[in-house]
Amino acid sequence: MRITFTARHFKTSARLKTFAEEKVKKLKKYYDGILDIEIILDYIKQQQVAEIIAKVYGTRLTVVEKSEDMYKSIDLAVEKLERQLKKYKGKMRHFENERITQAFEKNEIES
Repeated sequence: MRITFTARHFKTSARLKTFAEEKVKKLKKYYDGILDIEIILDYIKQQQVAEIIAKVYGTRLTVVEKSEDMYKSIDLAVEKLERQLKKYKGKMRHFENERITQAFEKNEIES
């Protein structure tokens, strides 16, 4: 899993960068198929925005969270992405089971 970090409109501290990267690395336990993760932190007016884009096989999962604290924004974004990954994994598991069942039924008919 490759992690890309971007800070817009401000200089980030090493502490904030390591905090964000550590939080994102924990997503690996929910889905192994994560290829890339892009973390984008931004200041828009008085809001601090954390955007996380996860590239998984076949799609991109995008999360944007705003709050008054950057650490809180990162936490909220990671929680939301965690839910999206669980949902995506469930869909993929269902899709694989469906394909296996269809292939099995097709083989029974041909026999």
